[in-house]
Amino acid sequence: MTDFSYQLYSSRNFGPLSDTLGMLAALGYAHVEGYGPVYADLDATKTAMDETGLTMPSGHFAMDLVAEDAAQTMKIARALGIEKIIVPFILPDQRPTDAEGWTSFAKRLSAAGKPLQDAGFDFGWHNHDFEFKALPSGELPIDIILAQDNVGFEFDVAWAAVAGKDPADVIARYGDRIIAAHVKDRAPAGENADEDGWADAGHGTLDWPAHFRALKAAGCDLFVMEHDKPADDNRFASRALATMQSL
Repeated sequence: MTDFSYQLYSSRNFGPLSDTLGMLAALGYAHVEGYGPVYADLDATKTAMDETGLTMPSGHFAMDLVAEDAAQTMKIARALGIEKIIVPFILPDQRPTDAEGWTSFAKRLSAAGKPLQDAGFDFGWHNHDFEFKALPSGELPIDIILAQDNVGFEFDVAWAAVAGKDPADVIARYGDRIIAAHVKDRAPAGENADEDGWADAGHGTLDWPAHFRALKAAGCDLFVMEHDKPADDNRFASRALATMQSL
């Protein structure tokens, strides 16, 4: 049986971290995925994880931190047992608008990852929808990013679907680059407006049985539950886990 992880960003609007970790452990999660705020007090985070038995095999790290302070990035990762260091996002005003700009960004990302990989970490990029939107040249930012051979891919399946792409096609093309996958779902059009249109995995429009099979066949070994705006994080965490454990 696959052990599943949980992106702690999903619970950012609910309770203290210790309560969130206790909830996840009780539900049957094995892992969590970190992001910026949970690194602020490493000792407290490590203690809370130790108390629940959860591990943190992957974590999201800001591009500027990774690119400008590899030593601090690795200090955080080592303190929490993170093996996969993933850059998750750049703000709209920082996003290039043409292929030349994305190529420069991709090279910076690749260079930022090299010292981490030399130290034994996996390194990758996590997508949203904007990487799948064509540039004036017709190229896609995701293709430019992954043209850098040392950049792995944490595939956020639902964001690709939001961009109008069939996740199956992305897995077929980049399966050997996928070092982790975000398990999330999208509600039918017009539904779940209070949750920005997101749905618990298995309760939306994505074909998760097929995507899970394809990702596993491609060699993906880390599946991370995420919901960008759940109204109830316990409901989301429990239903997503039940869905994925049934596949």
